[in-house]
Amino acid sequence: MNWFQKFLLVCSGGNIHILRKTPSEWNKFAGIGGIVLFTAVFATLSAGYAMYTVFDNIWASVGFGILWGLMIFNLDRYIVSSIKKTGTWWNQVLMAIPRLVLATFLGIIISKPLELKIFEKEVNKQLNTIIQRNKKQLQGEMNGRILQQSGPFETEKKQISDKIAQYQKSYDSASVELEKEILGKKSGLTSGKEGFGPNAKRKQELKEQRRQDLENFQKQSAPRLEYLDKEISKVYTNLETERKSTETFEDKFNGFAARLQALDELGKNSAIIGLAAAFIMGLFICLEISPVLVKLISSIGPYDYLLEKTENDFRLYSKEKIEKGNALTDFRIEDFKNNLKN
Repeated sequence: MNWFQKFLLVCSGGNIHILRKTPSEWNKFAGIGGIVLFTAVFATLSAGYAMYTVFDNIWASVGFGILWGLMIFNLDRYIVSSIKKTGTWWNQVLMAIPRLVLATFLGIIISKPLELKIFEKEVNKQLNTIIQRNKKQLQGEMNGRILQQSGPFETEKKQISDKIAQYQKSYDSASVELEKEILGKKSGLTSGKEGFGPNAKRKQELKEQRRQDLENFQKQSAPRLEYLDKEISKVYTNLETERKSTETFEDKFNGFAARLQALDELGKNSAIIGLAAAFIMGLFICLEISPVLVKLISSIGPYDYLLEKTENDFRLYSKEKIEKGNALTDFRIEDFKNNLKN
């Protein structure tokens, strides 16, 4: 075998010493090793992209991607090498089921970051939609908090304004009545005599009194209105500062979890994207479980017979050594007892 074929055989998790004696099995194990190798390569790319969306650092992403790829490579080798073509077919299926479940789970993990990269433009567009939606929701929450925090101040301010409006209305009414009295316009509150008579004088005094009441109340309530305006302004300023700070974090809402959310919404909103994402995930699941299925459905070959023979030889050798050790121990004990008796 050449070096590349030997490398693929090592990737398959097979015993290289036994495989040297079974050339007819090289192609099968080389194919399994190739699948394991390419799965590890895809896992490296997938993890590297996922980490780049988290750390935004190329070297950290490359390092973690290689580490993750090596781990997947070693795990896949173990999954494949742990399947043995011994026992009944049903026992082999039962032995393969947990490995198939694990391989399926790994296929899903590997496929998700690559799906994000494949649909990157669509995901970025959906991310912007999510960000704008979150900002709108944030603005609604801010408006509710503004009403809650500034409500008592606004209520008191309105009460003072209504009181001022009442004083102003009373003053305006007194001014109108005085004017009617001077002009001699007959009404329920005027005498109908033209000129500045006693009635006009009394109405002049009433007008002046109401003007003083208005001005006194305005002077009295001015500090309170100024305080209320400051408190309302403070509420708006604080919440606006908080909103801008929160929106800054919202603009950075582009991490791995956010992209997964965007991809999920894309799949729900677009049947084509959802179908394409399902096919991509299915492809990687098939790629991940294919070595297990190949080992499961393939017939027993020379490699399996030699492997079983080798393991059985070791079992027999181990059993023989144990029996010899036990017999030797029993002999020494009996010899020791005999020496004590003598």
